[in-house]
Amino acid sequence: MRHGKKFNHLGRKVGHRKALLRNLAISLIEYKRINTTLAKAKALRVFVEPIVTKAKTDSTHNRRVVFSYLQNKEAVKELFGDVAKRIGDRPGGYVRIIKTGTRKGDAAEMAMIEFVDFNEVYTAGSEASKGGGRRRRRGGKGKGAKAAAAATTTAAASQEEE
Repeated sequence: MRHGKKFNHLGRKVGHRKALLRNLAISLIEYKRINTTLAKAKALRVFVEPIVTKAKTDSTHNRRVVFSYLQNKEAVKELFGDVAKRIGDRPGGYVRIIKTGTRKGDAAEMAMIEFVDFNEVYTAGSEASKGGGRRRRRGGKGKGAKAAAAATTTAAASQEEE
């Protein structure tokens, strides 16, 4: 019975699966974006997100723990250096999975997995559209309502003067 076994085995034995996820994680850290199958991308997200969380605090213990997962010095340096600087204030959700269609040979669902803060197209668009804080669906008691009320009173006063 498979009660409680929730992760995807990816059709591989334990050693092969660990090696696959390790290699995918190293490639993701090195290139910031990789293309793979959807199932592997979802399994990689579960594998990589705790590692990135560990990389947010730079200590010898965390470096050794991450190295035990990745077994690659250059990937650990990159993760604790450039990647940790960009995602330091993010509370989670470090990678994004975008479906890219099916593969021609076997019709497998393909996906692109990338670090969220390394895509300038998405981050530039979101910063421009933010405007200034959190959006709330409440009545007009905020800054916008005060500015609108002031504008209407000045417009009414200028019409009365004419």
